[in-house]
Amino acid sequence: MTEKILNFRAEGSDSAPPLLLGPSLGTSYALWDKVAPELSITHRVIRWDLPGHGGSAPGLIGPGATVGDLADLVLALADSLGIDQFAYAGVSLGGAVGLDLAVRHPERIASLAVICSSAHFNGSKPWEERAARVRSEGLGWLMESANSRWFTPGFTVPELVADQGAVDPAAYAACCDALAAYDLRERLPEISARTLVIAGREDPATPPAHLREIADAVAGSALVEIPGASHLAPAQCPEAVLTALRAHLGGGAKRGMEVRREVLGDAHVDRAQARQTPFTARFQDFISRYAWGEIWTDPTLTRRERSMITLTALIAHGHYDELAMHVRAARRNGLTPEEIGAVLLQSAVYCGVPAANSAFAVAKRVLAEETD
Repeated sequence: MTEKILNFRAEGSDSAPPLLLGPSLGTSYALWDKVAPELSITHRVIRWDLPGHGGSAPGLIGPGATVGDLADLVLALADSLGIDQFAYAGVSLGGAVGLDLAVRHPERIASLAVICSSAHFNGSKPWEERAARVRSEGLGWLMESANSRWFTPGFTVPELVADQGAVDPAAYAACCDALAAYDLRERLPEISARTLVIAGREDPATPPAHLREIADAVAGSALVEIPGASHLAPAQCPEAVLTALRAHLGGGAKRGMEVRREVLGDAHVDRAQARQTPFTARFQDFISRYAWGEIWTDPTLTRRERSMITLTALIAHGHYDELAMHVRAARRNGLTPEEIGAVLLQSAVYCGVPAANSAFAVAKRVLAEETD
């Protein structure tokens, strides 16, 4: 890895939408160990190390560094990977980097998640004092309080605590300089990216009030508070963080409903919604959130390709009522009648002639509707 670029770990398909994950001060990208593999199912996940942390060279920043300098390093990393626009999520200092990117480079940020972070970190003095002591004494004294600063009593992640002990003191102090100079409160209203804010309810470093301040200032943002979570929520409460991030990154049921209408048509969706009852409401939400909000929005396959796969699967299982609906959807997704016929003929080989015979009858009826 070149010393001019932040150290990183990439997971997921190169064709999936990119997601950059930023760490907290004193940790490495191992902070995301319980979250990143799950997110990589739907995203190209790039998690990076701060200068002097993990595998990143300490000389990437020096005394007097700013959060903007760190944000520029993240952009340089994205550029080196050929990534133009990306979703971003960051913890603490990593979250501050995300806020800076959203303010100064809004065209690069597809969506933003700020976790256990702040638009300011309680003034410059404590960070100036910490930087001075680290420069003179190293990091040993900070390791003694790592668990109380990062986790609730009785919980720890030994690997993350060990990571702090391995950090380069000069680079750590430079990151403290960046936090000392950082205050983005006045610029928060400029953020236009779709934003999720996650607070750890037991976080002493960036209490929920700091996250509420961000949510109140960023138009249209969503706030999630995680009970029992302290400062490193992705390590302590990974399932809760995953649930929030999945809904945010996939656009949730709202985006799913948009795609569902685009593919199936307003008339069909309106009828389904009109038939919804309290008994079926959760199933309808499930369809919108997962089938349409995650699978059909994944850019790895085109909608044309997804229609072909769906037609074949429905024929194989004899779901002919659903098949009629998806023949109409296939036409909306750009398939010609000849291409639909070719899919049905292919299914005759692998699903059986009787199944294809029934499918041809359904498709013929649906396609005839276009000429009526």
